[in-house]
Amino acid sequence: MRKISTSLYVPNEIKIEKITDNKVEIHAYPFQSGFAITVAHPLRRLLYGSTAGYAVTALKIEGVAHEFDSIRGMLEDVALFILNLKKIRFKIKNELSNKVEVSYTFKGHKEIYGIDLENDEVEAVTTDKYLATVNEGSELNFSLIIEKGIGYVPSEEIRDYIDEDYIAIDAFFTPVVKAVYDIENVLVEDDPTYEKVVFTIETDGQITPVQAFKEAIEAFNEQASIFFKAMDIDVATVDDEVDYTAELQKLLIEMSDLNLSARSSNCLERANIVYVAELSMMSEGDLKSLKNLGKKSFEEITGKLEELGYPVGYEFDDELLSILKQKIKELKLKKSEV
Repeated sequence: MRKISTSLYVPNEIKIEKITDNKVEIHAYPFQSGFAITVAHPLRRLLYGSTAGYAVTALKIEGVAHEFDSIRGMLEDVALFILNLKKIRFKIKNELSNKVEVSYTFKGHKEIYGIDLENDEVEAVTTDKYLATVNEGSELNFSLIIEKGIGYVPSEEIRDYIDEDYIAIDAFFTPVVKAVYDIENVLVEDDPTYEKVVFTIETDGQITPVQAFKEAIEAFNEQASIFFKAMDIDVATVDDEVDYTAELQKLLIEMSDLNLSARSSNCLERANIVYVAELSMMSEGDLKSLKNLGKKSFEEITGKLEELGYPVGYEFDDELLSILKQKIKELKLKKSEV
């Protein structure tokens, strides 16, 4: 017989598998049926749309008037030069700077690759990408504007704010090359309908996949902050405790929501014990010493706590323990004021 739930099951398992330096798989589970995609889809969209990266937004080549021009002494014409340039990914070394202008001079015979564009201001992430070949006796002088941004910005929009002697370039800022997810079924307490979400995330090297995933989660939280404010929830507190969200949701369940027997419920109520965490922080001896708590009630309560994964005498880390005590104090104070 299926149990009737009074709250959503909170996933409590996560595993990160490193495939390469720029590719990982992130496994999170178990979600109740239908909830894996509810979480996964917006995170995938945010991975592509909210992760900041760097891109060339404008190019100036000495002696060149427009992108359909050719350059004397260079194997490639300007259009092909721009196509190759888009494949080279950069990082601005000064993290406080969102925009730099860098200039280069190359004399032939010279094959130019990403590594050749590194200097004190920028790092070339894709060092092996080919740019152009300068012929013997020729010289190539050009400047780049490299900016930090998110998503995609077409050249038409960039053209509105750059100098006339620069050629605007379509800017693909996102460093996320691939962000996909699969949903698998997992077994939880003989129920095979629970779900696992497996993210595969790959970046171009400007940022690690784990950092990109973290930024997507932070963006999700920021976008949802309007609802926290509207519902009078302390956003700062939620942000501070983000690493403990799953634990707090379970540990701050009220004992009255666990369908205990009347005898057990009355005993806990008389002892002013309201939340799961209060019992998990107790030792077995402390719990047994509660007035009028019999053997059957003891077994019922400890059984419920073990099902939740936080048995009596559970060893909490200091930070979580401190947060729990503060939360319980605040919640009980609110109850007393009602």
